[in-house]
Amino acid sequence: MQKSREEFEYWLASMDDFLEMFMSEFPEEEQCLLDYSPESLEVVEKWILSNYEDTRAALKISEIQRVNNAACYVGEVFRKSHGGKWSIRLDDPKFAFYALPVLTDGKKTECPLSLVTASTNRRTGTYLRMVLENY
Repeated sequence: MQKSREEFEYWLASMDDFLEMFMSEFPEEEQCLLDYSPESLEVVEKWILSNYEDTRAALKISEIQRVNNAACYVGEVFRKSHGGKWSIRLDDPKFAFYALPVLTDGKKTECPLSLVTASTNRRTGTYLRMVLENY
């Protein structure tokens, strides 16, 4: 369990790098749209849908880093919009988001990685923003 906590702390310390890698996926003229606003989630979801035909495609080993980077961006939009902090649950293997980074404010918990993969299935183009607005 200690190793996972240390891995989470390293992941958290690497957040800026993950966000920079994610933004570099976009053409320069679109990078200015990634301003952590709720509206930017539609730009992100468009990118997700253009890169992943379904959840299986997003969960390929070769896509782990890209999906992680997208999830970091989505999570930061949620955090900046609604507060909360990044956390990880390592105490209950039955917890839905066990060993995954989540955002929590003590009352609500959201897993940005799950949101990214769910958006590949929903395919609405507005799923991420809708979840944010209902958070």
